[in-house]
Amino acid sequence: MKAPEYLNHKPIISVNDYDKIDGIYANKTDVRALSIGQAQYDEDEISVKIWRHTGEKWSRQSEEMPIHRALDICILTIAAFMTDISSKYPLTSLREEIVQEGRVQEIIDYYKQNENTLKPRLEELKKILDKFLEKKK
Repeated sequence: MKAPEYLNHKPIISVNDYDKIDGIYANKTDVRALSIGQAQYDEDEISVKIWRHTGEKWSRQSEEMPIHRALDICILTIAAFMTDISSKYPLTSLREEIVQEGRVQEIIDYYKQNENTLKPRLEELKKILDKFLEKKK
């Protein structure tokens, strides 16, 4: 399904038919597209959006966020996979804090259990980041 162009968030680039490639949720998700485009909350801002569809209409549970928050979520996710509870210092400039020390291993175990799906995405993220940062030199 294509990201709608008639709603307030205006896609500039989209990943259509995302439901077919949605990791462990492929072919069993309500997420139909991802996009980056003109923010619905400010026409001068660019945002990312996760488009959810009920089967009949676009869902109000679709999520839009500024680009910096999407990047911060990526940073937090990767740092969480690397968290060492014996260290009392954050891994990133986000100053993340361990809230439930006894459950940190669940995040690490989740990565291990889903490594076949997650690692290729992390490798692609590294590849595209390397290319982007090299181009900016």
